[in-house]
Amino acid sequence: QVQLVESGGGSVQAGGSLRLSCAASGSGYDTYYMAWFRQVPGKEREGVAGIGHGGAGARYVDSVKGRFTITRDNVKNMLYLQMNSLKPEDTAMYYCAARHWRGVTPNNALSRGGYEFWGRGTQVTVSS
Repeated sequence: QVQLVESGGGSVQAGGSLRLSCAASGSGYDTYYMAWFRQVPGKEREGVAGIGHGGAGARYVDSVKGRFTITRDNVKNMLYLQMNSLKPEDTAMYYCAARHWRGVTPNNALSRGGYEFWGRGTQVTVSS
């Protein structure tokens, strides 16, 4: 099992940047596919970015491509999301999530189903 704790959220003006971090504890971090999701009240939780257990194969939802970068450090058991050129529509609670790498496909990598472990989230607010 793995426990996840997010940090780095905050309030920023449009065009600004934030870097989210997710600290993982427990065993087998390097066997998990990791992802960032976000959710606003009244809407479905949306997959934003995902990364393979070895650090390759990053995937992004179209709305953040070219602005967000997901990375991981398997020595420090950390996951990151660098968010640049932030827009008001990026405002949401951001969650870190993990699932075993087996069973992940390009079609399901950013789908909520299949993710076994979740953090409690960190709030990102972007003002115009």
